[in-house]
Amino acid sequence: MFDLIIRGASLVTANKVMQADLAIQDEKIAEIAPELSEVGKAELDAKGLFIFPGLIDCHVHFNEPGRTSWEGIATGSSALAAGGGTLFVDMPLNSDPPLLTAKNFAAKLESAQTSSITDFAFWGGLTPDNLENLEELAECGVIGFKAFMSNSGIDEFKAVDDLSLYRGMAKAAKLNLPVAVHAESEAITKRLTGDLRTLGRVDVEAYLESRPILAELEAINRALLYAKETGCDLHIVHVSSARGMALISDARMSGARVSSETCPHYLHFSDNDLLSTGAVAKCAPPLRNENERHALWQSVLRGEVDIISSDHSPSEPELKDRADFFNVWGGIAGVQSTLNVLLSHRQEQGLPLEKIAQLCSSVPASRFCLPDKGYLEVGFDADLCLLNLDETFILEKDALFYKHKYSPYVGQTFRGRVKQTLLRGKTIFNEGRLEPSQGKFIRPALV
Repeated sequence: MFDLIIRGASLVTANKVMQADLAIQDEKIAEIAPELSEVGKAELDAKGLFIFPGLIDCHVHFNEPGRTSWEGIATGSSALAAGGGTLFVDMPLNSDPPLLTAKNFAAKLESAQTSSITDFAFWGGLTPDNLENLEELAECGVIGFKAFMSNSGIDEFKAVDDLSLYRGMAKAAKLNLPVAVHAESEAITKRLTGDLRTLGRVDVEAYLESRPILAELEAINRALLYAKETGCDLHIVHVSSARGMALISDARMSGARVSSETCPHYLHFSDNDLLSTGAVAKCAPPLRNENERHALWQSVLRGEVDIISSDHSPSEPELKDRADFFNVWGGIAGVQSTLNVLLSHRQEQGLPLEKIAQLCSSVPASRFCLPDKGYLEVGFDADLCLLNLDETFILEKDALFYKHKYSPYVGQTFRGRVKQTLLRGKTIFNEGRLEPSQGKFIRPALV
């Protein structure tokens, strides 16, 4: 007798959509068939619903330990579960201290094991000051190393100079772990910011002018060069432009080991939204114009985008309330809304459901070697998201599980509501309510 049988749903796998029953035993998907004759200790009638593999968000800033007043793992993982997610990979900043050593790792692991209701993994940091610590971070079980090619906004997490990035990539290649880069040129963005400040410009438009697509393209090209020279496995995060995606795609076709990521906010919003809503929609790279947003959607549809992650990066509200827009904290709160954004745009863009499962679950799991995750297949963890694709709703701030209930997605109308989220076969979110759960640390299964 199976622990649970979910009957009659449409299963969205990485390759197809099919109506079938799904059986769970000992936290794993045990069987999938059109009509299972067996019975379960518990059974769930899911006719009319769609089941996706649990979303894997490989780019979040939950800021714990040290800056839990900004978010925290408990609230961050709760919001992820409410959005259909079952695993997050936390960035090494904006924790305080950032994740740069094995000692920092131990403190972060203890926090997550106490607080997270979903499974979790960690990125280690790569800065000019911790190149000698990459081996110990690898032994701890990080999935890779994150580097900033421009100012991170956090004093304790320095941007890499060119030589440090090159040397860090060489070390990461020997450790067989990827390097993820925030690709914006510090030389370009710093000079433009200074020029605009000299003119007395500290407005929203000035911020947009200070971070042009050129700064992204230059940094991507440089990162690709260093990766080629070192043999490093490269991942370029939150790419905001189709031209950036094209550079990455061309490099991959030429044999480079490189993958790309974009975020829902670049697909859903444009710079006009930043101008109208202000600080709540500030991010780096910034939101682009409507033509660029449309072009980025075409990159997704052409298969140039590998992964879609939220880059959830909130702060205390006071850090968003500043007259000088350059000093406003740059980060969007969005971990709860990734699937909603993609499902709401799928019909207008012609985005297949299977593609969403790939971008948000299967590819992240495969790309970062997360064992038994990301697939609706027998033998994999029963991490599931049950959705009503036809239900529409307006996102209200009271529905957010964040520590601070603000987000540019508040007030947006979405299609596709998450009804239930299961982690290893156990319900952790159901009809707007959280269920008690304890997530596990997931170490990459390196080949």
